[in-house]
Amino acid sequence: MSSTTVTRGNSHATFYIGPSLTPSNVAASVTATQTFSVPGLLTSDYVLVQGVVGSQSANIVVAEADVLTSGVLTIQFGNTGAVSTAPAAGVYVIQVTRVEGPLPANAA
Repeated sequence: MSSTTVTRGNSHATFYIGPSLTPSNVAASVTATQTFSVPGLLTSDYVLVQGVVGSQSANIVVAEADVLTSGVLTIQFGNTGAVSTAPAAGVYVIQVTRVEGPLPANAA
């Protein structure tokens, strides 16, 4: 925690970005991890992929997202359908939370 008298949390910044992504096909009834170049992302960032602007392809869900390498966004897409389907291409809204220091072990 900071030594200043200003009350602060452990989130340094939260902001939104809108990169244009073109995912590839996801086989029926599976999840598939895909990577995308997004300059500026850090491995310490926490990302939440809100989804594509417009509408997503039928039976496709965003299961998880991470930044495992600086500048590379990893998204796990799930296909709940019975046929191979590509997630919608377009601008994806992504919330990025940049933390200040290490995460605490609990909320106490």
